[in-house]
Amino acid sequence: MSTLLDVKNLGISFGGLRAVNDFDLKIQKEELYGLIGPNGAGKTTVFNLLTGVYKPDSGKVLLDGKDLTGKKNIEISKAGIARTFQNIRLFKELTVLDNVKVGLHNHHHYSTIEGILRLPNYRKVEKEMNEKAMELLKVFDLEKFASYKAANLPYGQQRKLEIARALATDPKLLLLDEPAAGMNPNETGELMDMIRFVRDEFHMTILLIEHDMKLVSGICEELTVLNFGEVLAQGKTTDVLNDPQVIKAYLGE
Repeated sequence: MSTLLDVKNLGISFGGLRAVNDFDLKIQKEELYGLIGPNGAGKTTVFNLLTGVYKPDSGKVLLDGKDLTGKKNIEISKAGIARTFQNIRLFKELTVLDNVKVGLHNHHHYSTIEGILRLPNYRKVEKEMNEKAMELLKVFDLEKFASYKAANLPYGQQRKLEIARALATDPKLLLLDEPAAGMNPNETGELMDMIRFVRDEFHMTILLIEHDMKLVSGICEELTVLNFGEVLAQGKTTDVLNDPQVIKAYLGE
């Protein structure tokens, strides 16, 4: 296996606060990797740095050898990083099908979705998008909801739809920000199966932030623990979760 994501000495400050400091991370292709830590440790800030929401003031981000440091969000998305959010961010008034098609627009070179109407092969492109979107919906058993408004889906199905839309951008790396937030134990178990399936079916590399330790220990092969914006521990999941410093800082046992 070769390295897909290589993060070196990444850092950012907000005012006088060093939110993330000297953050290093290596993730291999098709690896399922976890990023954990107490609330306020800097996990979502790391995601925002990786996806261009924030511009780092130090360090580098390399994806498959390509330097993405300081690039804009749209450039990073086209380079192959997609994400979901702790608070689901779907286009609630659009249909389930159209939500996935929004992700597919990532492959086309026009400035607005309306720009597709000006393409000479508009009908062909639209047909191909519908077919690809339906294929993705079938993978997640959502095809029967294709014409529903996204807002009308149950919570667990909305989570699936958000992941389907992210995969529609054809990413190399999928970032999942607390995917189990708000889920009951049964839903979390189904989510674990789905994340494994996405990794295996799409040969996807996945980095996830999560507080549910059952989910983390059940699917993550490697872990990084953040505390006060710095790496506290890194390595195999079992070793990290048994690290006395991690137990003291995060697990509280």
